[in-house]
Amino acid sequence: MSYLQSINEEIKKYFEVLEPTFPVWLDRYIETKQMQRLKFISTSCGTIYSKLYSDRVFYSTLDHSVAVALIIWHFTHDKRQTLAGLFHDIATPVFKHCIDFMKGDYTKQESTESETHEMIAGSSEIMKYLKEDGISLSEVEDYKIYPIADNDKPKLSADRLEYSLSDGYFRYGLLNFEQVKRIYQDIEIEINEQNFPEVGFKTKKIAREFVKATSEMSIIYREDRTRYSMQLLAEISKRLCQDGLLKIEDLYSIKESEVIDIIKKSRYNEIFSIWQNATKVKTSKDRPTGVYSVKINSKVRYINPLVNGERIYDICKLAKRMIDKNLAYDMSNYVYLDSNFKIFQ
Repeated sequence: MSYLQSINEEIKKYFEVLEPTFPVWLDRYIETKQMQRLKFISTSCGTIYSKLYSDRVFYSTLDHSVAVALIIWHFTHDKRQTLAGLFHDIATPVFKHCIDFMKGDYTKQESTESETHEMIAGSSEIMKYLKEDGISLSEVEDYKIYPIADNDKPKLSADRLEYSLSDGYFRYGLLNFEQVKRIYQDIEIEINEQNFPEVGFKTKKIAREFVKATSEMSIIYREDRTRYSMQLLAEISKRLCQDGLLKIEDLYSIKESEVIDIIKKSRYNEIFSIWQNATKVKTSKDRPTGVYSVKINSKVRYINPLVNGERIYDICKLAKRMIDKNLAYDMSNYVYLDSNFKIFQ
């Protein structure tokens, strides 16, 4: 069964909004071993496995990658840019950005991208297809060279647009399907202050609707429960490697479910189970004693999109307040769960 035949009907319907005519030339790239691996990695950075969250749908890193490619194709019809978007997460490990946390990369969360070249170059299938399509590796290994695909925050790119729409719809329930359609249909390509093309909006009202959802999501991405969850999974993954139960390279080759099976057979099963069944985290200004606690900063994701060539922050007081509230979120507390677990102390 092909990828498109296997996906959730809601996801398929969402893809049709992004690009009504699926580019069939993309199929063979999607079906490669390196891309298919991403089917088993959630975009949630592992948080989907805890009752602290209530994701509606398992939305995989492959789903996200295909959706980014569809957005780029919809607006450019350029194979090189589209493939760069498809491959941008090809080096994603199990638990996604938790492994950035494991490497100490809390605020940029880009350390896992360093293997992208090797992942593509190491695939005989992908390299064969690129050669047949007359495309070089250098044209698709770094989506940052294409400003529509990716750019510096707080600008809007295909990548940021996609995870905002899919997270808002599939994960957090901040957007319904009609809102997703309305927002996407208002998108156009504009020229920004640096004279580069950028994803922007035609109307201020819809851009403000988007900013409302993304400002709320930005806080979720770094709120107390998220920082605790990601650091806990990072700590467990690191210690599994130290204990010889897992190798770093395994994080780039096996499924999340397989890592969870390893955790459940390890000495970290107790704290993992406590986290899985938790419904609320606790916080403290002072470091709590006798429990595993987390106090770290995290990447601040926010979007200040263009609306007819102007930043919404500059032309809409409501949007400005939403963005300012997002940026003011406090990450100074210790976060913890009640537990007598001692191994991490």
